Amino acid sequence: MATPLVAGLAVAAAAYAGKCGIQAWQAFIKRPPRMRKFYEGGFEPTMTRREAALILGNRESTPGDKIKEAHRRVMIANHPDAGGSHYLASKINEAKDVILGKTKGSGSAL
Repeated sequence: MATPLVAGLAVAAAAYAGKCGIQAWQAFIKRPPRMRKFYEGGFEPTMTRREAALILGNRESTPGDKIKEAHRRVMIANHPDAGGSHYLASKINEAKDVILGKTKGSGSAL
């Protein structure tokens, strides 16, 4: 007597699991693409090598030629002539100088 009841419950559980699986798959397909996580904090009063590396999107130990390429890429995206901010442009230049050792990170001109 109990066998048809157990078989019916097993079929119902399998159908429910299949329904949940299909819904999860559809939600997975519709989700937005994974975005890169950017640094959310503000600027420090005196720029450090760590902060400069975060601004340029590199590591502190990155070679000079890669730093210059990263500086160029970030500066093109934020240049004041292209609608960017003068403040951000000065911070990007300061970051390049700090990483390359041209300054001690004494603060922005603005």
